[in-house]
Amino acid sequence: MAGVRRFEDLEVWQTARELTKGVYRAVEKQRLGSDYALANQMKRAAISIGSNIAEGFERGTRKQQIEACYIAKGSAGELRSQVITAFDVHFVDETVHDWLMTHCELCSKRLQGYIRHLRESRDAMPGPKYQSARST
Repeated sequence: MAGVRRFEDLEVWQTARELTKGVYRAVEKQRLGSDYALANQMKRAAISIGSNIAEGFERGTRKQQIEACYIAKGSAGELRSQVITAFDVHFVDETVHDWLMTHCELCSKRLQGYIRHLRESRDAMPGPKYQSARST
């Protein structure tokens, strides 16, 4: 994590970005696009993953950052469930289902690792809010 200065540098955020692009491709190219409600909810869940990682990174404390990552992890689980539904009702084919599931699971695993890192480094680096308070 030493080279991380912005949320865009985080591997977990980059994975979420790829997943979001994959969901948008699926909506555009698969039958999924014919079900506005499911397609919209899947896009919202995918967007939520990366957005919460970014919001947490920009927050003032590690506790807030960890909480935002758990919200992102919940959205990854929500999206996995929606991918299964889309496959079950034949709105996405097996190849798209497998790709989306793999990337949802990868996001969840990377989020769990990132949360572990945040917890383990909480005392040494409590967050930007406290760093600025120490330096004044």
